Amino acid sequence: MTKIVVVNHLTLDGVMQGPGRPDEDPRGGFTQGGWAYRRSDPELDRLMGSRMAGDWALLLGRRTYVDFAGFWPRQTDNPFTPVLDERRKYVVSRTLEEPLPWANSTVVRGVAEFVTGYSGPDLTVLGSGELIQTLMRHDLVDEYLLMIHPLVFGAGRRLFPVGGVPADLRLTGARSTGNGVIVANYEREGTR
Repeated sequence: MTKIVVVNHLTLDGVMQGPGRPDEDPRGGFTQGGWAYRRSDPELDRLMGSRMAGDWALLLGRRTYVDFAGFWPRQTDNPFTPVLDERRKYVVSRTLEEPLPWANSTVVRGVAEFVTGYSGPDLTVLGSGELIQTLMRHDLVDEYLLMIHPLVFGAGRRLFPVGGVPADLRLTGARSTGNGVIVANYEREGTR
C-alpha cells in the first residue's frame, strides 16, 4: 500500500514557515525565513540523501510547487536537483493549469480522492502546510519525518496548529545531528 510521508523542518515550537530562504514565505509578517538552512550540516544532508534514494513521488501544494519550480531546476551544482527533477510531481491546486513548467509535474484536483485512488510509489510531501492540514483532516498521513531545530520563534505557520486534527503517532526512530537538529520519524498508529 502506498504511504503518504510528510518530510518537514520544524522549530521546537512547531513553526514550519520559511525554512529555506529569507524571502521564502513572509506571510503574516514572518521575518525569520532561512532558519533551517543555517543549521544544515553534512550529517543532515546524508540523511536526506538516503531518504531520496528509491522509488517515490512528490505531492505538493500549489505555493510550495511554485516556489520549488522557481528554485530547484536552477541549482545545477546541487546533488538533490537531478533527483527532484526526475521525480513525478503531483501538484494540488485549484488555479494552476497544465502544462506546468517543472518536468514531470501534473495538476491534481481533489486531493483526498486522488490519494485514496493512487497506487504508485510512496508520496512524499515537502513544505505544503495547507495541503498537510487537508491530508490530516482526511486521516491520510502515514508517516512524519521531522527535522526539529533548536529554535523557538513564538510566531509563524505551524505544522500542528492550535485547533488542528488530533493524531496518535508512534516514534519509530530518532537521532540528533552535530548542529542540534533532532531527526524524528513518527508513524500513525493503526491503519487507514
